Amino acid sequence: MRRILWAFALMAHICSVAEAEEAFRLRDAVDTPAWLTLKGETRVRYETLQGQVRAGGEGGDQLLLFRSLLLAEADTGPVSFGVEVQDSRTYLADAGTPLSSSIANPLDFLQLYARIDELPGVFGEGSSSKLTLGRQTVSIGSKRQIERVDFANVIKSYTGAHFVSTAERGDELHLVYVVPTARYPDARPALDDNELSGDEEQWERRIWGVHYRRADILPAMAPGLWGEVFAYGLEERDSGDFQTPDRSYFAPGFRLYRKPVSGQWDIDLEGALRRGSRYASNDPSDTQSLEVEASMLFAAFGYTFDTPWQPRFALEYYYASGDEDPFDLNYDQHERLFGSRRTDLNNTSIHGPLTPANLNAPGFRVEVKPNARWDARFYYHAAHLASKTDSWVIAKLRDPSGQSGDFIGHTLDGRARYWVLPDSLRLELGASALIYGEFAKDVPGGPDGDGTLFGYAQLTFTF
Repeated sequence: MRRILWAFALMAHICSVAEAEEAFRLRDAVDTPAWLTLKGETRVRYETLQGQVRAGGEGGDQLLLFRSLLLAEADTGPVSFGVEVQDSRTYLADAGTPLSSSIANPLDFLQLYARIDELPGVFGEGSSSKLTLGRQTVSIGSKRQIERVDFANVIKSYTGAHFVSTAERGDELHLVYVVPTARYPDARPALDDNELSGDEEQWERRIWGVHYRRADILPAMAPGLWGEVFAYGLEERDSGDFQTPDRSYFAPGFRLYRKPVSGQWDIDLEGALRRGSRYASNDPSDTQSLEVEASMLFAAFGYTFDTPWQPRFALEYYYASGDEDPFDLNYDQHERLFGSRRTDLNNTSIHGPLTPANLNAPGFRVEVKPNARWDARFYYHAAHLASKTDSWVIAKLRDPSGQSGDFIGHTLDGRARYWVLPDSLRLELGASALIYGEFAKDVPGGPDGDGTLFGYAQLTFTF
């Protein structure tokens, strides 16, 4: 606790001495030519955790995270060439800290691409298209299906092709065919030491997607209501250095949304089905194919009041199917593959008890934005297992008998952000709590105590 108070105090001091009002940009300081874009950010975050949800975990935890990004892009006319370097490091971890390649990834290429910017649009006059080839980050729509994952200390990247066509009114068509990048190091001693090790493409794992967005689909009845339809697929096979469950998935879905606007109601409704096959695990000896039938649904209905601070209140519900029978030849659990979870569910990193897999979570959210410099949000979920015979995925805890019930517990999450220097230096403070329910208390091997408490302080400098 003393350490996080010290971190808060340090950041408060930085805020108190800040005087500049104009954003600093590297391109202005270096005086780059018009065809060259330089930008980046550096970020530091301190995290502290009391209690553990993961099987075998005990006591508290802490982590100090650093991440720096630098993007250089050269516009040569019809083709632009870009390279983005990522350096992600971690300190203060102990033997019980759940380190992974999503937390530490020292000095590697996040993006290395060529982009054709002046292709004809598919929507007729006034539309345009671009095609990005090479290693790149991908975020589409709500980001629940695929995203860059910016809050994580290590950002996800992919290698392949991403075609985007846009119309003046806001319509968009995305075509994606990529392979994910395996981030290294991934072994514990190397992660502890922040060892350099180049990332590699997972050529035996292929992701494809078609995602179409239509602007203002009901202008007379519901102005500002947008619609999306999409389909994503995953094909993977074992390789010499990477074992997989040999998943073969097809996932169609839809989304309806209306952005929050002062004095208006808003909606966000997204659902997807997943069909295909996989093995039960990535063990090479596991050769029994299972039929996959999974689904997810997110629903939010909110209203933004036309008053000072622009408060928004929304009711939310997140459902992700679970496996009803662990002993049959079906796999019904919805898996979070490449999409987001923090925006909808909880602060992540060394905490993050919820993910869209075997989850039934009604809740609500409150957001405020007093002015352009700061905003805050708070949300609550009553987290249940969608299937009480399936696992609490993040904790890796399961009662196949179902006798431990299905109530994980009450989750509370909040954050506040403040631009110390507008568009340049941002301070962010966040906290989360999980109050255990019957499943967390009764499942064999479950966590000790009555819950967990997580907090973080983050300072981001964008240049």
